Amino acid sequence: MLEIRNVSKIYHEKTGSVQALHDVNLEIGQGEIVGLFGENGAGKTTLLKCILGFLPCKGEILLDGGPIDRGKIARLSFATCEHSFFPNLTPLSHRDFYRMHFGTFRDKRFEALMDFFELPMRTALRSYSAGQQNQFEVILALCQGADYVLMDEPFAGNDVFNREDFYKVLLGILEPEETVFLSTHLIEEVERFIGRAVLLRKGRVAGDITTLELEEQGRTLIDYVKETYGYRSDRVNRALEELTGER
Repeated sequence: MLEIRNVSKIYHEKTGSVQALHDVNLEIGQGEIVGLFGENGAGKTTLLKCILGFLPCKGEILLDGGPIDRGKIARLSFATCEHSFFPNLTPLSHRDFYRMHFGTFRDKRFEALMDFFELPMRTALRSYSAGQQNQFEVILALCQGADYVLMDEPFAGNDVFNREDFYKVLLGILEPEETVFLSTHLIEEVERFIGRAVLLRKGRVAGDITTLELEEQGRTLIDYVKETYGYRSDRVNRALEELTGER
């Protein structure tokens, strides 16, 4: 169980302090596929980095009842659009490096996913396209052997067909104990593949619901998001009227 208790994060900048997270409380059990949604600046990336220990924060983040120390950090992996691989190395070199540092590295999954995405094994990653680099980033996160796989906009630069196929492969390869916590703006795309949706707004948890609950209520995820955020369907027409009136 991953527990996030009263987590807050303030960035101190020259222009003043910005509170990115406000007393966030969440529990994520093993085996869940959870979507993390929110507007730009809602705190999604900050939350993921706080969980991983990349950013200091107030509150507690616990894994199976204890802090995430050096003995537990390997149980978490991270796929980020900022990339965490070594661009001058080949995928084969990354595989060897991960084998050395993670005894749970999944060799067969690595080879299968590299083949699925048709990525060359012996080419330095700097030569990959942006989409291919993002694919490789996800592959490393899924093959590390972690129990909790955190993903931050991992499919940027990938076409809709690659994304759709990947979601299907993801569901097919995950073991029962593997957990995915996925931050994305692609709400409608991932709705069929996640089991739970967590919504952030201005650093606070604005919603937390399972897709089964939404189905029972006869609502779609995008409807739930719009309702939670108080989205006004007339905002475009109002803006156009104001802009047109200025001419």
